[in-house]
Amino acid sequence: MCVIKHFKTHLPFIISVLFLFAASANAQTLKLEEAIDVGMANYGIIKAKEHYKDAAEETVKEIKRGYLPNFNLAAQQTYGTINGQNGPQYGSGGLGVSSSGLPLEEQNWNAAFGALYLANVNWDFFTFGKTKSQIKTAKAEALQSEKDVAQEQFKHKIKIASSYLNLLASHRLLASEKRNLQRALVVHKNAAAQVKNGLLPGVDSTLASAEVSRAKIALNQLKQKLKNQNNELANYMGVAATDFVIDTTLISKIPLSNRLENSKLDSLNPILSFYKSRLTVGENQLQYYKKSYLPTFSLFGVYQTRGSGFDSAYNTNQDLYTSNYWDGVEPTRDNYILGIGLRWNLTDISRNSKKVSAQKLKNKGLKEEYKAISNALSTQLDAANTSLQIALENYKEAPIQVQAAQQAYKQRLTLYNNGLTDLVDVTQALYTLNRAETDQDVINTNVWQALLLKAASAGDFNLFINEIK
Repeated sequence: MCVIKHFKTHLPFIISVLFLFAASANAQTLKLEEAIDVGMANYGIIKAKEHYKDAAEETVKEIKRGYLPNFNLAAQQTYGTINGQNGPQYGSGGLGVSSSGLPLEEQNWNAAFGALYLANVNWDFFTFGKTKSQIKTAKAEALQSEKDVAQEQFKHKIKIASSYLNLLASHRLLASEKRNLQRALVVHKNAAAQVKNGLLPGVDSTLASAEVSRAKIALNQLKQKLKNQNNELANYMGVAATDFVIDTTLISKIPLSNRLENSKLDSLNPILSFYKSRLTVGENQLQYYKKSYLPTFSLFGVYQTRGSGFDSAYNTNQDLYTSNYWDGVEPTRDNYILGIGLRWNLTDISRNSKKVSAQKLKNKGLKEEYKAISNALSTQLDAANTSLQIALENYKEAPIQVQAAQQAYKQRLTLYNNGLTDLVDVTQALYTLNRAETDQDVINTNVWQALLLKAASAGDFNLFINEIK
């Protein structure tokens, strides 16, 4: 059993190690679904909030046991004198000594053993719903912790998916920049050859060389950006930084369903559900504070037995005592008490009235927060629906732009090689083709990013992930 528990505790770590080993050994392509699964199993914030949720559930169990009566056992064995004296006293701070004995004419130092044994039961059997209200509040707090875990999991899925798409786009852009560099090298090679043969002025070779340098710089900058995005994804997955091999074919397709449908804000949106659970906690806390005005009825019972080394006639004969331990601690007198009690601290009414008014103000604040979040998500969803439609329209136009730019580049390069145009025209065509290819890569990714934004705003991650599978 201990081995199984130990295995479950370290399961996320084992998954991470196996994932990294497989990725490094086989250069396995990292699918988006796999990245999400690993991230959900490893991310520290999620695991922390799961522990908070478990703690809140344990608190509910603890408060439920508040229904049980108090049952106390006590025993004490003492040794000392029993000189008494008439007069009032108050055991301030529990520092008084309760030695029982008649006031004698003078002090003496006769000492003996004594003992006290008792059992006490006290049960608050009627609290006007205070205990029940406290349990409801604890349950609401446990539900809030559960909703907090759910919203954190939802947000983290969105973060992983967005990071994956950004990395995917950078890989596609990297491929485009490599093609652009190769084209720039071809132009430079042709220009250098014609300059060498005296067919073109030397400045053409210089300009072509500058274009090659620009393409190399752009490629290096993109490599740095790709590395940063790669490490961001590793962080969200909760694994060590490694160069992922991701599925770059994903953005070669587009979502088939829900692409033109305007989604509405889901009432089960994990973010909205969390803020709604905070409202529930506030309302239950308010009801508990209101009930705290009321009194508490209790049943109690005490059974007590005592022993003493002083004889019952000690007040008339101070020689009637023994210092024998066993004679002093042996119980010889018994008493019991049964009763019902009422406790009502009237000053609680004044104190708790401020708790009630403070909680009412907190609840108003929570309601405003809920409205603000709901409005923000609705606005974001409306924008996401429009973004997705526009992204799909751009997706259709992007290939036309690339095809036209390719034709223009080939035409300008042919004319240049035959001395019918200058290098400026070729460079412009090269720039236009590079921009068209870059736009296409970005537009393809934007379709998925727009769908992801739509899923994030609606609160339904399945809108996105079901299109991936």
